[in-house]
Amino acid sequence: MIGFFYFSTQFMQGVLGFSAFQAGIAFFPMTVVNFAVALTIPRLAARFSQALPLATGVLLTLLGMVWLSRVQVASSYWEAVALPMVLIGAGQGLAFAPMTSAGIVDVPAEDAGAASGLVNTFHQLGMALGLGVLVAASAHSGAGLPSAAAVLTARVDTALLTGSLLLVLCLIAVLSLVVPSARHRPSPAAASSVGVTVSATAATDGHAPDLSHLEKEISCRN
Repeated sequence: MIGFFYFSTQFMQGVLGFSAFQAGIAFFPMTVVNFAVALTIPRLAARFSQALPLATGVLLTLLGMVWLSRVQVASSYWEAVALPMVLIGAGQGLAFAPMTSAGIVDVPAEDAGAASGLVNTFHQLGMALGLGVLVAASAHSGAGLPSAAAVLTARVDTALLTGSLLLVLCLIAVLSLVVPSARHRPSPAAASSVGVTVSATAATDGHAPDLSHLEKEISCRN
């Protein structure tokens, strides 16, 4: 996403003529939607697995990035930039927390801190590497175009289209790795309801419950 911020800022300042302050304010459609959608993650995660908001978020981000990659010199901010940012903000709000959680979901408790640090390290490495790939991919775009604005727009288009291809790979990874794994893991609602049933049984008869049937019961509920 660093590539998105970098090239969107370049376009708004270099083509649309925004000041640095205006370019910062122009990201509000994304950040406000991102914040609002992220607040729904706890409820979504309680009702569904983490995989559903993650896959949906990556898909929405991909659609927004493809839309944004269509900017032209004559494009307006509201149509060509703000509206795609709404999709990107919704996608990021849905995807970011579940993506981080997916990186540590099966890690033993004693290794959770190290796993979280490793996930965050790869976040940083991925941002730096991704930006380098986008800059390299767009370096020669727009050669021979008549104006600096046209050259910059061509480079932004190429960079964001390359970012869209990377998001396609991300979506494939989510659908092939995270989603199948989540199907074999009980949902929080199912696990909670089974736990309540076990506790009630123990309180009623005064004996420790037989837990051998729980795995089968959870599998049936899912």
